[in-house]
Amino acid sequence: MSSKLEQLQALLAPVVEALGFQCWGVEFISQGRHSLLRVYIEHENGILVDDCEKVSRQLSGVLDVEDPISTDYTLEVSSPGMDRPLFTLEQYAAYIGEQVKIKLRSPYEGRRNFQGLLRGVEEQDVVVQVDEHEYLLPLDLIDKGNIIPRFE
Repeated sequence: MSSKLEQLQALLAPVVEALGFQCWGVEFISQGRHSLLRVYIEHENGILVDDCEKVSRQLSGVLDVEDPISTDYTLEVSSPGMDRPLFTLEQYAAYIGEQVKIKLRSPYEGRRNFQGLLRGVEEQDVVVQVDEHEYLLPLDLIDKGNIIPRFE
């Protein structure tokens, strides 16, 4: 995780948690002169639009005071949804047995994209089975990981 993301996570997670929600994760997508700051929130009873608005208002106030982002950006507060992004080893461990799609920051064993069965977590690696091969993907190489929703 980049130092900017760590800084934003450390600043925003306590605010989200003080409002009674779990801070599922933070994404900062730099898009030239205008960037996107996306904060995912979770609650055992689910997330409503009103919840996102409430958290967004509080986070906007903190971001205005602390000013951790020097460029123009849009703040977006969202639930993780069915194709939920995974940010931590604990989150990966909670979804063992699910299908996942993982994109790496740089190639690992000759590829950057992996889609398969989440088999487990070993130390700092995520274990993904693609066809008949198991890959141990270091968490710090993962750019984006998502659950592939099941439609039954």
